[in-house]
Amino acid sequence: MLDYEHKYESRGYKIIAGVDEAGRGPLAGPVVSAAVILKSYDFENRIDDSKRLTPGQREKAAVEIREKAFISLGIVNEKVIDKINILEATRLSMVKALSFLRPQPDFVLIDGNTPLALSLPSQTIIGGDAKSLSIACASIIAKVTRDRIMSLYHGKWPEYGFRQHKGYGTKGHLEALRTRGPSPIHRQSFHCHGLESYEQV
Repeated sequence: MLDYEHKYESRGYKIIAGVDEAGRGPLAGPVVSAAVILKSYDFENRIDDSKRLTPGQREKAAVEIREKAFISLGIVNEKVIDKINILEATRLSMVKALSFLRPQPDFVLIDGNTPLALSLPSQTIIGGDAKSLSIACASIIAKVTRDRIMSLYHGKWPEYGFRQHKGYGTKGHLEALRTRGPSPIHRQSFHCHGLESYEQV
């Protein structure tokens, strides 16, 4: 998973960051991006696309990543998602994460196929969280962070089950929406699920 890092290191780039997001698909909560600059490429825990890891594996990996990387986060809440749409909110969260990163990288590896408005050179990589160690680490940090946020929201609105599904459209989540309507953290722009109380706008 170091082909891209080595490719750009061989071209003279010394500080390479990976950036990825979590939370594009859920019906509720923020989109969270992480930017990561690795200080070491040696990991004891499994590092992979966060979707391929169990919650326990992600938590253990996140602890090690924090020890071996510079990390920053960009979080865009559901109100902004509704205002500018999820694609633009995802871009914004990635740009925010990179803007907070210290030291600043001189090259950025971006998960996906959507370029970002950056002053830095960069490359988009489709499926980058399974191809680049830096992006995989960013995907784990973003996912762990967002899951923790949704667990906190569960404490405020336990009737929706956010701790279990993290805002994704599971059967139980959709049933809660049918019976209770949306909570304050539900994305109003995602009214597209055929629910009488959560109709498409």
